[in-house]
Amino acid sequence: MRRLIPDSFILALLTTVALAIVLPAQGSVAGAVDILATAAIVLLFFLHGVRIPREAVLASLRHWRLHSAILGSTFVAFPLLGLGMQASAGSLLPQPFLLGVLFLCALPSTVQSSIAFTSIARGNVAGAVAAATISNLLGMLLTPLLVSLLLHSQGAGFSASGVGKIFSQLLLPFVVGQLVRPWLGAWAARRKKLLTLTDRGTIVLAVYSAFSAAVTEGVMRNVPVSVLGILFLFCCVLLCAILFITSAGSRLLGFDREDEIAIVFCGSKKTLASGIPMARVLFSGPDLGAIVLPLMMFHQLQLMACAWLARRYAASPLSPAFAANP
Repeated sequence: MRRLIPDSFILALLTTVALAIVLPAQGSVAGAVDILATAAIVLLFFLHGVRIPREAVLASLRHWRLHSAILGSTFVAFPLLGLGMQASAGSLLPQPFLLGVLFLCALPSTVQSSIAFTSIARGNVAGAVAAATISNLLGMLLTPLLVSLLLHSQGAGFSASGVGKIFSQLLLPFVVGQLVRPWLGAWAARRKKLLTLTDRGTIVLAVYSAFSAAVTEGVMRNVPVSVLGILFLFCCVLLCAILFITSAGSRLLGFDREDEIAIVFCGSKKTLASGIPMARVLFSGPDLGAIVLPLMMFHQLQLMACAWLARRYAASPLSPAFAANP
């Protein structure tokens, strides 16, 4: 039952949404929150650049089949599923929520939870570290391109200038962080709690800014509970489909159990930490709150489902080769 209760961060996000509904940022306050959120996003990706070790990536790059499978799930299977769901949705969901589902499908994988669940399930942790890191690095380039392709026919909310902002607000700070890593890497390693607080604080600010705009413009005011229920069902179907594709596909391709675990947990995740800042950069207008809502739902669902799945994998026997060389 504990897994059905949202974690503390999700509760903080839900509280932030409630605050935006009751007390949205307006006028000069909204402008100040917007500037602060932009500065926090730049700092967030700078710190990501400082923290991510290049050595872990380079050490596991040789396992190209594993990385190809995970990247294929993240940036090919997910977008195709999103397009299929959009085609079957008809008029079940308002346009901003459908845009949010497509945006969710274009995002990179998570880093921390993918590695944590792979470790709990006794999978290929080194491969998961490299794959999740590569996914996030490529995501800064591929996500804007995929969003542009997926939403090209929609013409709602996506700003072409957002691609340039991805480079100036996300990629450039990350590159600078990598350049100064020799001097700041050890400092960042000693301050994990502070940096986690920075990560989460940035997301909270971005969510408050997005939902304040949505409330002020009346986008979220008249959303029926039935629509939220349908959106939740869509997220459930999407998660079940990708978990089946990654698990069954890895077995069909001949991966061993440990690589299968890495593929399942890295290939089925979508990042909230990078996703909400990216949404704020790529999209404009009052629809932003509705666009990030599918991601917030999917994030909690993936944590609950993967926690259960990791325990199932952990209870199963290891592959002979892996058991001999853990």
